Amino acid sequence: MITLRGLTKRFGGTTAVDDLTVDIAPGRVTGFLGPNGAGKSTTMRMVLGLDRPTAGEALVDGRPYRALRHPLHEVGALLDATGIHPARSGRAHLRAMARSNGIPPRRVDEVLGLAGLDGRAADKPGRSLSLGMAQRLGIAGALLGDPPVLLFDEPVNGLDPDGVRWIRRLTRALAAEGRTVLVSSHLMSEMEQTADQLIVIGRGRLIADAPVAELIAASAAASVLVRGPQPVALAALGERLTAEGATVTPHGADGLTVSGAAADRVGDVAYELGVRMHELTPMTGSLEQAFMELTADSVEYAGGTVGSEAR
Repeated sequence: MITLRGLTKRFGGTTAVDDLTVDIAPGRVTGFLGPNGAGKSTTMRMVLGLDRPTAGEALVDGRPYRALRHPLHEVGALLDATGIHPARSGRAHLRAMARSNGIPPRRVDEVLGLAGLDGRAADKPGRSLSLGMAQRLGIAGALLGDPPVLLFDEPVNGLDPDGVRWIRRLTRALAAEGRTVLVSSHLMSEMEQTADQLIVIGRGRLIADAPVAELIAASAAASVLVRGPQPVALAALGERLTAEGATVTPHGADGLTVSGAAADRVGDVAYELGVRMHELTPMTGSLEQAFMELTADSVEYAGGTVGSEAR
């Protein structure tokens, strides 16, 4: 369990994390989302004792990181995959980590195998590692002490499709074992497939803490597609649904798109009006759409447009 209570971090006059209170529970993958500059990495650094909170606290199983006697046995983390000495091999890097926390040397070979790093790759110096290999080494380091709590910051960065699928399966398997798994990512498609729960922050403040399906269902992009052979009857259906507060727009020559009303309500109204239908399909939104709606007012670094969109 990771517990954040009133967690706040200021750098001079800038508030990076603002009174963040949330529980990150074991047994599920929790996605940690937010625009660039939202405070995700700073929050993770405070959990790991790398940044001192201005106010509040971050606890791992009820204790601050600095109170952990052998921290690698309690919490594993991947924050910066490039944090390895350029002349030291990955194997030597992990052996040094293991020695510092009383972890048997055989565990190094176990996690290297789990991360898919064969002997030759593990013995390359840090300067020779590709970003994907460095990511795998960082994940091996996070798993070294077999900890119950794991934090991964952008774990799929630099990985090929097979590596991305491996991370997806790994994080879900770790959560299924009852571990606390917190994953920060900007890849909405991956979070939609991997996470059970989502924490969304913007400008350092909590925006949402909810199951993935709940956030997607609440998106304005969720709608109902209605098709039928009677244009006049469909128009009457649209007028009735609009009067009830839904938003109705035409869909082709024989359909309507209805937002703000559930499919069962659309079907009930159509039945009441005697509207013949050929299709009644709920159209769910995506996590990306839901995320953009939630964080619309929290984006600090919005890009411009080029070409015809800029005119």
